[in-house]
Parts: sequence; structure tokens; C-alpha cells
Amino acid sequence: MALIKSVRGFTPKIGEDTYLADNAVVIGDVEIGKACSLWFGTVLRGDVNSIRIGDGVNIQDGSVLHTLYEKSVIAIGNDVSIGHNVTIHGARICDGALIGMGAVVLDHAVIGEGAIVAAGSVVLSHTIVEPGSIYAGAPARFVKKVEPGQAKEINQKIARNYHMYASWYK
Repeated sequence: MALIKSVRGFTPKIGEDTYLADNAVVIGDVEIGKACSLWFGTVLRGDVNSIRIGDGVNIQDGSVLHTLYEKSVIAIGNDVSIGHNVTIHGARICDGALIGMGAVVLDHAVIGEGAIVAAGSVVLSHTIVEPGSIYAGAPARFVKKVEPGQAKEINQKIARNYHMYASWYK
């Protein structure tokens, strides 16, 4: 059973039809929307500031989400896919974005709607990733624009697939 822990008077709120893997950890000021999935070894640490997650979000194995005390928060939109072993620290991820495996997204960065952050990339603090674009590298830089319909189709398909995968574990 996932570890859901209250801290500093904050108790996580988990939306309906959300799957939490047995060893997922959700702490403190965290709100998760409906039809989400948090996979094995994932940690959402809302002990020092808030983490808000929309509907249909999947946060894959080994990912860690945290913030800066009184300085940054995490806000994740709807239908977002966060790959395996991703670190998000105090950033905003807009609807339909995809964060590739092993990427790092730092404080006050904004990942635009339908954007893709390539696997292994490091998005530095205060970076604005344009909607519908691909960023890659360390530090992450603009690579190219993606046709909005194509990005939406790919990213939503991944999000829907993870909802299906979660159903296998319920």
C-alpha cells in the first residue's frame, strides 16, 4: 500500500480512479486529480510547499517531485506524462506536456502546453519551454516545433495508455 503521510497539518488529497503503486510516497500539501497514476518508487514531497496535479497525469517509476520552502510550487496540468526517473523541482508543467525519462526540470521553469522535454534533458531554473516545442540537452535548448495536433495526439495517447496500465493493477 502506498505511503500517504500528513505533515505540518497538510494531508494529501487523492482524486477518484487514481492508482498509487504499493511503494509510491505522497507527503503533505499534495492534491492529485482524477484518473492519475503514480508508479513504483515515485515520491511527491509536499512538505515544504504545494504540489498540484491535474487529471489524467501519469508519474512513472522512480520520479521525485519537490519544491523550495516558501519559494516555489509544482503545478501540473491535465494529461501530462512524466517519464521514469524524472526530477521536477518547483516547476509548472502545462496540459498535454511530456517529460522524457531521466529529465530534470528545475524551479520556476515552465513547460508549455503540448511541449516535449527529451529524455535526459536538464531544464534550468526560469526556462520557458514554448508550447508545442521539443527541448533537449543539458542544459535543455529548443530543438524544433512540433505540429500541435501531432504533439497532442502522441502525448494524450501516452497518458491514456498509462491509465489503462493502471487498471491492470487494481
